[in-house]
Amino acid sequence: MQHRVLLITGASSGIGAATARAAARENYKLVLAARSREKLAGLAEELGPERVLAIGCDVTSMDDQQAMVEQALERFGRIDAVFANAGRGGSPGGFSGADHEAWRDMILTNIYGVGLTLQATLPALRHSRGQVVLTGSAAGRATIPGSMYGATKWAVTGIGYNLREELRGSGIRVTLIEPGMVNTPFFDEPPEYALEDRDIANAVTYALGQPAHVDVNEILIRPTPPVE
Repeated sequence: MQHRVLLITGASSGIGAATARAAARENYKLVLAARSREKLAGLAEELGPERVLAIGCDVTSMDDQQAMVEQALERFGRIDAVFANAGRGGSPGGFSGADHEAWRDMILTNIYGVGLTLQATLPALRHSRGQVVLTGSAAGRATIPGSMYGATKWAVTGIGYNLREELRGSGIRVTLIEPGMVNTPFFDEPPEYALEDRDIANAVTYALGQPAHVDVNEILIRPTPPVE
């Protein structure tokens, strides 16, 4: 694990920030990308600026993503793993009444943004024979009435499966992390029972920590239901 370089999108809070902290404990060098430069700066200071590169990045911009990769390679010389984690929720109302502008932003971030992250980072990952980790969701394995968010996570599931086939024989591993309810800033009100962001971070570092001959394809994680 010494000196491996992990790039995380959506790194400023929630699962991304928790994964950065967990990876720092495993001696990764970190490229942390998000729209919130202020939060990233605080996280970089916490983890140690000498091993963290914080980059402001809108994942829906290919220019931003390519600049992110260029800065990462200039600073660390390689990228060993990419955690495509940036995502956002939609709005209530189902297909009948949700805010369609919120749909646009969510779809561009959750699907298009993931695609751009992959396209921007794959050349470096081919060189390092690295690993891709995608933040999917239990919502990408179930039917949720009126959920465009769930549909975007179905798309991420498809991206993971299709990417794995594209990269077969390349040495690059692809892992889908599929959380159930997680208590993060994603929610205005804390869920009644939920996972913590550090639980998902532990799953990510577990998948990344496997030897090269072990490919963890998917990890589905749900909170334990309350005792009745």
